Amino acid sequence: MKLIKKISGLFGYKLIEKNHFKNSRSIATDSFLTVHNLLNILFEKKKIQSLVQIGANDGQSFDELNLYIKKYEPRSILVEPIKENFLKLKENYKNTNNIELENSAISIDNEISFLYKVDIKFEKKYDNHIPAIPSFNKRHLINHGVKEKHIVKEKINTINIKELLNKYNINKLDLFFVDAEGYDGKIVYELISNTNLRPFIIFEFIHIQNSFFEKLKKKLIDENYQFFEVKENVFCFPKDEFFFNRK
Repeated sequence: MKLIKKISGLFGYKLIEKNHFKNSRSIATDSFLTVHNLLNILFEKKKIQSLVQIGANDGQSFDELNLYIKKYEPRSILVEPIKENFLKLKENYKNTNNIELENSAISIDNEISFLYKVDIKFEKKYDNHIPAIPSFNKRHLINHGVKEKHIVKEKINTINIKELLNKYNINKLDLFFVDAEGYDGKIVYELISNTNLRPFIIFEFIHIQNSFFEKLKKKLIDENYQFFEVKENVFCFPKDEFFFNRK
């Protein structure tokens, strides 16, 4: 093992200790820092009166916000591009107040016109996570174990961030929550680059290309955001927001 480490070091690689990897996964699983706990703090402290959720899926599966939207009824704009997911989203929130639904994908500079997804005929061949991973990148689905022959393209409606905000007259925003299967970084970057809104931001980072992620981090820092990792997500908050003041 020592010889392997020395050889890998010569080529600029560093082997990760097995215990480090296992312990990291273990602490992440049981850590207090979960999206659920952070949302609970924000809503209990009445920090969230309005929110936008990008990639709302069906409003139930793997959805961290569902509980809080139904309990606290903040003004909520829920964005979901895939038609069958959108119909389920509409049904799941039919008895909830202050909800507006947008059947579109966020597209920067009109670069997206369709998404890849699993053909509904083959969904039962996969676990229940698969309907939640449509992406602009076919490789994203393949990396999740989807067979290429089971993947189809769906033409979608698109809207950019400014258009979305104008359409729903959003001039104040408390929470921006993004799960866009790899497109998250571009969406967050557009929000903080092209608007004056500075909400709490939660976005999934694990599928973002490293070069763009570094650019996004710099932009967040330049805009006086602080942030930290929460499992597969990044939680961002403005420096002047005393988030950890529990009084």
